[in-house]
Amino acid sequence: QVQLVESGGGLVQAGGSLRLSCAASGRAFSSYVAGWFRQAPGKEREFVAAINWSGSREYYGGSVKGRFTISRDNAKNTVYMQMNSLKPEDTAVYYCAADASEVLDQPTYWGQGTQVTVSS
Repeated sequence: QVQLVESGGGLVQAGGSLRLSCAASGRAFSSYVAGWFRQAPGKEREFVAAINWSGSREYYGGSVKGRFTISRDNAKNTVYMQMNSLKPEDTAVYYCAADASEVLDQPTYWGQGTQVTVSS
């Protein structure tokens, strides 16, 4: 079993930056693909970014590419997402996710979410 706990959300002005963290329990996490999804009020959950187990491959949703960067530190069992040039449309609850497979299309493990609010 893997448990995921997000942190780092908050309120920021447009153009600002935030760094989200996802701390995982369980030694197996270092072999899992991991990433982030988000859900804004009234909208479907959206893929944001993913990273493979070694950190050698990164994947991004089109709306965040070039502004967000995902990374991981397997020694700390933690995945990060640096969010720069934030826009009001980035406002959402951000969820960390992980899976034992090589892809993150239907993650098995989810965090509880952290709110990110970007003011204009």
